Amino acid sequence: MQTPSDHAYPDHWEADVVLRDGGTARIRPITTQDAERLVSFYEQVSDESKYYRFFAPYPRLSTKDVHRFTHHDYVDRVGLAATVGGEFIATVRYDRIDANGRPASAPADEAEVAFLVQDAHQGRGVASALLEHITAVARERGIRRFAAEVLPANSKMIKVFTDAGYTQKRSFEDGAVRLTLDLEPTARSLAVQRAREQRAEARSVQRLLAPGSVAVIGAGRAPGGVGRAALRNLVESGYTGRLYAVNRALAQDAQGAQRAEVSQDTQGMHDPGHVPGLDGVPAFRTLAEIGEPVDLAVVAVPAERVPEVVADCGEHGVQGLVVLTAGYAESGARGRERQRELVRQARSYGMRIIGPNAFGIINTADAVRLNASLAPESPNRGRIGLFTQSGAIGIALLSGLHRRGAGLSSFISSGNRADVSGNDFLQYWYEDPGTDVVLLYLESLGNPRKFARLARRTAAVKPVVVVRGARHSGSAPPGHAVPTTRIPYATVSELLAQAGVIRVDTVTELVDVGLLLAGQPLPAGSRVAILGNSESLGLLTYDACLAEGLRPLPPRDLTTAATPDDFRYALAEAMKDPACDAVVVNAIPWVGEGGATESGDGEVLAGALRQAAEASPPKPVLVVHVELGGLADALAAATSSAPPRPSTAPGADAAPGDPAPDGTGPARPFGAVRRDAMRQDAAVRDGAGAPEAAAAQLLPAMPRIPAYPAAERAVRALAEAVRYAQWRRDAARPGKVPEFDDIDEAGAAALVGRVMDQTRGAHGVTLTDHDSRALLACYGIDVLATAPAPSPDAAVRAAAQLGYPVALKTMAPHLRHRPDLGGVRLDLADEHQVRQAYAELTAALGGPAEIRPVVQAMVPRGVDTVVRAAIDPAVGAVLSFGLAGPATELLGDTAHRLVPATDRDAAELVRSIRTAPILFGWRGSAPVDSDALEELLLRVSRLVDDHPEVVGINLEPVVVAQRGLSVLGATVRLAPPPPRSDLGPRTLPRY
Repeated sequence: MQTPSDHAYPDHWEADVVLRDGGTARIRPITTQDAERLVSFYEQVSDESKYYRFFAPYPRLSTKDVHRFTHHDYVDRVGLAATVGGEFIATVRYDRIDANGRPASAPADEAEVAFLVQDAHQGRGVASALLEHITAVARERGIRRFAAEVLPANSKMIKVFTDAGYTQKRSFEDGAVRLTLDLEPTARSLAVQRAREQRAEARSVQRLLAPGSVAVIGAGRAPGGVGRAALRNLVESGYTGRLYAVNRALAQDAQGAQRAEVSQDTQGMHDPGHVPGLDGVPAFRTLAEIGEPVDLAVVAVPAERVPEVVADCGEHGVQGLVVLTAGYAESGARGRERQRELVRQARSYGMRIIGPNAFGIINTADAVRLNASLAPESPNRGRIGLFTQSGAIGIALLSGLHRRGAGLSSFISSGNRADVSGNDFLQYWYEDPGTDVVLLYLESLGNPRKFARLARRTAAVKPVVVVRGARHSGSAPPGHAVPTTRIPYATVSELLAQAGVIRVDTVTELVDVGLLLAGQPLPAGSRVAILGNSESLGLLTYDACLAEGLRPLPPRDLTTAATPDDFRYALAEAMKDPACDAVVVNAIPWVGEGGATESGDGEVLAGALRQAAEASPPKPVLVVHVELGGLADALAAATSSAPPRPSTAPGADAAPGDPAPDGTGPARPFGAVRRDAMRQDAAVRDGAGAPEAAAAQLLPAMPRIPAYPAAERAVRALAEAVRYAQWRRDAARPGKVPEFDDIDEAGAAALVGRVMDQTRGAHGVTLTDHDSRALLACYGIDVLATAPAPSPDAAVRAAAQLGYPVALKTMAPHLRHRPDLGGVRLDLADEHQVRQAYAELTAALGGPAEIRPVVQAMVPRGVDTVVRAAIDPAVGAVLSFGLAGPATELLGDTAHRLVPATDRDAAELVRSIRTAPILFGWRGSAPVDSDALEELLLRVSRLVDDHPEVVGINLEPVVVAQRGLSVLGATVRLAPPPPRSDLGPRTLPRY
């Protein structure tokens, strides 16, 4: 057996995890220095829990027990502890055993596992988290099964094992339940792990957004300053919980008069008999003097004082921190280290952090009304969740959404994003019933693979719209800890699109798209009706639709004399047209008598449009307006996000603006309509007026109709909604990863293992042509043979062996895949042509040793393509496809999908490049065998997915003919695989 000296302390097993209740704990290996912690922990465990652990009364640990439980070799005997505040709250250990249950060493692959959780922390999901981590450790050390004996009465521990999702056996022996768990991950175990991750991380965000009490630490007596501004915003937002100001500089005598209980009234106001502190909020020198629990601390003290504040918060049970203080990683190397220490310190107490250098958080829910930010005005309540990494961008987005009448459910500006990130908020918004649309401004992706996974799940139920900042700078903003990625932004963007993320380029587009998705139903297709009182604006809209890939119907010009009734009738007609999926309404100022331009009354036009939309089938409606007073504001006035319901008012189907039934009176312009509307409103307020007018007042408010100042902006937003709606429909029918009967997975694994053993210690190795062909052949991918031709005679012999006609080409790295340089001669029919081509190549490009000529058999003519696969440390395995040639490389016309690819992914991959028409009969050419091409893509995907050591595959060229295809060249690279964080146990980013 191993001894402790045989293996160093495995610090890569250390991890911070989020528990079921949203708090955090640290998991780490137990060391010989933990004897006192272990004894203290055991003393706080109940007698019942000790009995369940040892199957007998066991009041205290003996010296021998303490030594045994703190001395491990980290191979055959491993112990992990979950800690909070540096103290143990739970432990788990395994001991490797043989088939007879006796202590053993490798190659024995079974271990006995046992847990002990402090009673005060049971029910927090600590044991489940420890099981995930001890399982990962065991697999790393070659253990494939866990055995556990549990008393039948210990139902909680039995549930921990049975709910984990692993394949297991269960028996009853000698009065105990014996469980055997196969540690190989299963689809169910991964689903269980991710479901627990989602609940825990969502709960951790909920604790930040809905605290029962808040303390602003650093709020001074003098007006101004960050702390005082945050305190004032909390007060003015009407925060419903208990609110305190904390500042150690407060005068002792003034503070003493304020030590009073806070009332629990629903408005969160304080008893008028209490002495006010700051902005009417009780003020204290320390958290201890408050005398009541504090859930959230808003920290606004100088950076050098933050550690002291964090320690005080941790000691007094604060659950989360919003750190407004700057001076961290954005300020340089010293600040980065200060930031790391901040995160480590907060997590050691089980707290999560927004920030540092944060702008703050807002929750508009009536039950909370929290504005713990530097935004002077809380946004209106709405259905949009907004996350930004920049305070300045956050201000701009809040202002833009407010101007256009949109409300928010919650807002977060995370600053340096040292802990809580966009991934955490995706977990929260996924199940938040108050959020319908998610908007994110991101300057970095801390865990792109996890983000794509969470975004895909969230996008299946609500839109996720992202704008990326710093996407071309090649580096993350200061203070953001992100993994390195080798793939360009365009590739990352395409992979996010695969996950259903709506990507936009500017914050203006983020608002434009968000407004549409929050206020209108998703379109059923791409057919767009265009109507309005400007023929020119209609043509601009038509062109914009074509540019965005939509299918516009011919614009309908209502002429500049159109009234609101004309608009209402035309919109109702378009909405009822089954050939229309969405409507864009264009409106310009009305032209009155004598050519005078009048702005008209936008409120009346808005009412007419809302009335038409309400009485019609649900379809998205967008308005493009030019200098039309009050229209945008009036359209934004509706607050409901409920779907429209048909109107039952009499005459709803009549043609508004037409002469009355008796033939009297033409339609009237804006002004007259406005006056009649005012009189009708007055009649309704007075209890008189038409019954239909009164009924209209009882209808629910319509969703907002978004208004845009330019046709291009409206159409771009609509196009994003159309593409997203199509993605939702496709996601409801997911593709399949096909099985291939002719794959030799074991043979491929043996080849990969042999090469890796031969090159142990190297960063990676490119396979020889022979090994590349052998590995690909294991997955049914045949590479056309080549014969070296170091001389003209050798070329002639190779051609005779392969059979004429043949190709002669160079394999030198600087000439390979460069037909534009003349390094290829095709259709050589006899010995004379082979010798002539050989002489031409060597004369033009260099000697045989330099250009490395080879001979290859000719294949049927077709389209030259390229298939690649690569593993990126940030996003994982990526499958890529494009046409071969410099033009495609110059234009970057390559499509990408994440591995493992489904049959749907492969079909989309082939069809999503801009040059795809060449494959499908462009300009009368014969279509290629796309089925064979898709199968090749799926086989490459399967190879990379099955063998993570295969970090790169390049098949070039792949000639796709009318029937079948030929792989003419292949390069395969092996290397130790990067860690798969998405398959390992739950863990927060390391600091």
